[in-house]
Amino acid sequence: MRDLTAASGRDLRAARVAPLVIASSVLEPLPPAARFILRGADEARAAVERAFGVGVPSSACRAAVQGERAALWLGPDEWLLIAAEADAPLVGRTLAAALSALPHSLVDVSHRQTAFTISGPHAATLLNAGCPLDLDENAFPVSMCTRTMLAKTEVVLWRTAPRRFRVEVWRSFAAYASQFLAEAARGMI
Repeated sequence: MRDLTAASGRDLRAARVAPLVIASSVLEPLPPAARFILRGADEARAAVERAFGVGVPSSACRAAVQGERAALWLGPDEWLLIAAEADAPLVGRTLAAALSALPHSLVDVSHRQTAFTISGPHAATLLNAGCPLDLDENAFPVSMCTRTMLAKTEVVLWRTAPRRFRVEVWRSFAAYASQFLAEAARGMI
């Protein structure tokens, strides 16, 4: 196991801070969340569905929500599971137990990612400053989600309401992505 202490003897895990996200009238940082990446076949998807309490989508690029929990389809055998941060230990244990007899991969990525929302009448236009997708509501309806690029950053983009998107981004790119959107917003808001 790697030693997580600096020369001063200080525990580096305690030095972890939230990424800088430039909040504005259209961009709002979201609180920390529990996040798991699930890889597996239909049997694993069904087991997680029962244990997690959310329908795990079998349709491409769709998200399902139940309370504070969500399951987002990322690929034919891959999903992003999101829950309240306080539920992380319980969710992890529950999912591991449900999947114990099945081939699968379940990885806790809670500390890898962060999220923010973009909302308002110009949300889709603002995102299109750096995202190549057609974000018109007819092409990208509510509950649609996908991996895509925002400027030079890979993100998971999820439309949660007609004028609201959730952006899941790796923590190390959060400041860049939010600053890019803040700069893009200067010309349109």
